[in-house]
Amino acid sequence: MIFWKFKGICLVALLSFFLGGCASTLVGSLEELHEPPVEAFFVTDRNDTGLKDPGEKYGKQRGSVSYGICRVSIPLDHRIGKLESPTFRKDVEEHIVLVDLSVLEKKDFYSEVSNAVNHSGEKAMLLYVHGYNVTFEKAARRMVQIVDDLDFKGIPVFYSWPSQGSVGGYPADEASVEWSEQNLGNFLAEAARISGLDTLYLLAHSMGNRALTGAFLDLVREKPHLKSRFKALLLTAPDIDSEVFRRDIGPGLAGSGAAITLYASSRDRALKLSKRLHGYPRAGDVDGSPLIVPGIETIDATHVDTSFLGHSYYNGSRSVLSDMFYILNEALRAEQRFSLEPVDTPEGRYWRFKE
Repeated sequence: MIFWKFKGICLVALLSFFLGGCASTLVGSLEELHEPPVEAFFVTDRNDTGLKDPGEKYGKQRGSVSYGICRVSIPLDHRIGKLESPTFRKDVEEHIVLVDLSVLEKKDFYSEVSNAVNHSGEKAMLLYVHGYNVTFEKAARRMVQIVDDLDFKGIPVFYSWPSQGSVGGYPADEASVEWSEQNLGNFLAEAARISGLDTLYLLAHSMGNRALTGAFLDLVREKPHLKSRFKALLLTAPDIDSEVFRRDIGPGLAGSGAAITLYASSRDRALKLSKRLHGYPRAGDVDGSPLIVPGIETIDATHVDTSFLGHSYYNGSRSVLSDMFYILNEALRAEQRFSLEPVDTPEGRYWRFKE
């Protein structure tokens, strides 16, 4: 019994190591930026710590829903697929840095979003939900990196649920992402009613797929008149039980009318550890063939991710970012995207990147 308990703790620790982050001290100021910082709206149900540092404003505990705007610097020599991060000190000239944020009352938040929509030619919103072991600060930085790399012209918003953002936080994160599902669902419904907003795209990574898929399916069931606003869902490396996804989640997503894309990889070490921890395969893992659900386009990203961990290809691989670009900006399906080739199996068709 002691051995198996110790083994479980070791698996959680390894999973945490694979998905960890870092923090450091800021060097430079807004006046030193060569370009204005990129703005992204945020919604979070993390606790407000009361600290002034924007990276520490929201903590790892559960709290009431807060709204606001983040400002994040992008270095002039930023490379696509690179989240430039500090080793010791954050430098606005070299790193993607959360430099400032403004907290808004709910009504002011939606007023600002509506105003941004009215001044945007795209009339579209991209909502990002991060995964396990991610702080509020890292979620903001990843959101802006993705938006910049995708050249997304619409309104960027990220939802940050109370991940522990620390080694050993996997069990607590599993509980908190489930707790956040209702809050996220409320925001999806409110976002779908924003005046002038024509299109909503949803992007989730890893454990964040649990909250996003659950919230979206609840919205489709309870408010079907809103589902036409949602054009595409991008499910990257979903840390969801594969059979639960096949039986309970996938069919509902496929019937929603939105274009559903699932990215998976056989090199995803984090999801292989999650499988060992839970005892069952994950939807974002590939063991032989990837998970295939009718009406969902599954993309095998195994051969485009050369990183050791293999879990963050959604924001680290130029090939995957390019593929998502064509989904969001051109509304192209898999058969229309030149970088993909079909693979037919007895279970159905999936797609993989051409070598």
